[in-house]
Amino acid sequence: MKTIGMLGGMSWESTASYYKALNEGVKKSLGGLHSAKICMYSVDFDEIEKLQHQGNWSGAANILSKAAKSVEAGGADFLLICTNTMHKVAQEISSQISIPILHIADATAEKLLEDNINCVGLLGTKFTMEQDFYKGRLSENHNIQVLVPDADERKIVHNVIYSELCLGKVFESSRNEYLKIIDNLYAKGAQAIILGCTEIALLVQQQHTSVPLYDTTEIHAAEAVKHALS
Repeated sequence: MKTIGMLGGMSWESTASYYKALNEGVKKSLGGLHSAKICMYSVDFDEIEKLQHQGNWSGAANILSKAAKSVEAGGADFLLICTNTMHKVAQEISSQISIPILHIADATAEKLLEDNINCVGLLGTKFTMEQDFYKGRLSENHNIQVLVPDADERKIVHNVIYSELCLGKVFESSRNEYLKIIDNLYAKGAQAIILGCTEIALLVQQQHTSVPLYDTTEIHAAEAVKHALS
């Protein structure tokens, strides 16, 4: 079994979901008392969040690259960046380590294409929804059309992530807002919705809507288990 490297803490709430999914995935595959071999570095998200909102991506990349080097030195065979947004600096991190990064957008795209979905709605931080590092990878590398909410809806999605979900707060009122936005994207032609922030699945699950949801945390973790056991 390969050792999975985790770059976590962004936020720790969703990193806990990753840790659980990875261990459950290995146990399901191997049975008995098996669990995942993991080397994790969990950063202080407050530092990263401030740099994100300052637009200081190079500063964030520097912190995460140092953390990734520690994960590699700890014996990891490959790396998961346990957040969608910080894949914006995946290339910078990759250039500082010799182990491969299992990209969350690629894992998600493979799952979508498996299910014959080629037009998808994307929810996430404003960085993920508005910038091209994630949407562009889906469209250019995988030929998947990506729809995003309008400006007011993007603000709601973003604020709920940082002001509530990253703090472990889950409110019914916010879930209802998200479900309205999901319905709007579906009405515009999205065949499914990517929960493109690792915290969103804490708020919205498939039981809440008939629109197909793709939880990137679950998909990324499942792909990591497959890779670890290959």
